[in-house]
Amino acid sequence: MKFKNILIRILKLTLISVTLLFLLIFGYFEYEEIPIYNIKVATKFILGKTSYKPYEGLAEKLGFSKDDKLLIIHADDIGLSNSVNKASFKALKNGYVSSGSIMMPCDYISDVGQFAIENPSIDLGLHLTVTSEWRDYKWNGVLQPNKTPSLINKKGELFKNKKKFVLNADPLELKSELQAQVDLSKSIGIKPTHIDSHEGALFYDENLFKIYLEIGEENKLPVFVPKMVAVHFDKNFPKPKNVVVIENFYMAQKGLEYDKWETFYLDILNNLNPGLSQLIVHLGYDDDEMKSISVDHPDFGSKWRNLDYNIVSSDNFQEALKRNNIQLVSWKEIQSAIY
Repeated sequence: MKFKNILIRILKLTLISVTLLFLLIFGYFEYEEIPIYNIKVATKFILGKTSYKPYEGLAEKLGFSKDDKLLIIHADDIGLSNSVNKASFKALKNGYVSSGSIMMPCDYISDVGQFAIENPSIDLGLHLTVTSEWRDYKWNGVLQPNKTPSLINKKGELFKNKKKFVLNADPLELKSELQAQVDLSKSIGIKPTHIDSHEGALFYDENLFKIYLEIGEENKLPVFVPKMVAVHFDKNFPKPKNVVVIENFYMAQKGLEYDKWETFYLDILNNLNPGLSQLIVHLGYDDDEMKSISVDHPDFGSKWRNLDYNIVSSDNFQEALKRNNIQLVSWKEIQSAIY
């Protein structure tokens, strides 16, 4: 009887411990705005164990050695606004960034199409978009809302955040929308070089992540996957050949103080490792248009984007690239190497 009571107590403590562990894990994900609701996937992300082979010989195919420091400087959110377009176009033409990607559901994509036609050598991919995060500036998908009801809120817009998207999205409807974004880009003169995911919304649910990879594979587009997301891959889910896992991925995060902006970026360049890395920036101007879009949203807002532009175009940044023997590469070059 005494042994039985001890066993029951141990089982109760174990159950409480496991429950607390689950609460801590999913509480952490909720706090960090990481929409993972599957315990298997959650465990993979927590442990950080990956099972994939890097794209062998990619540096050599790009004309470099494995010991060279290769960097993609990537401008996100092109098409979001006139402000973003003007800053991004200038940065791309002047070589401050080597690549960019476009939000096809947004209102300013026609200018991007014209820019792509006039500048065919410039690298433009697709920033596949399934969320609409700003307070007053909203969009739906490329397809009519009645074609993809699981992606659309009651107001007829894409969901505001990744959580609602992940909890509601139907994979087949998602695939139709993402393919429509690819098709629309081609119809306005863009020849996409790669795909990535706005706000990383396609990275966390395994079924939705597979749709993301399928779109890349079926359209012969390299797929951007940061190392932390590569935990999805295992013996039952091998990495497709067109997926490029970026081992060293950098981006300014919430909480970075404005007076630390230059130090943050120069530290990245001064400590960059050999191999392929990607630095994501969000460009724009601190003007009335961008201020009105980013009201109550300082993260990735007008001042943030102007600071990003000022840094990548600065003499200090350009000199750090040269001093550290960093070679800028593009997704367009990677696409040519893979296909």
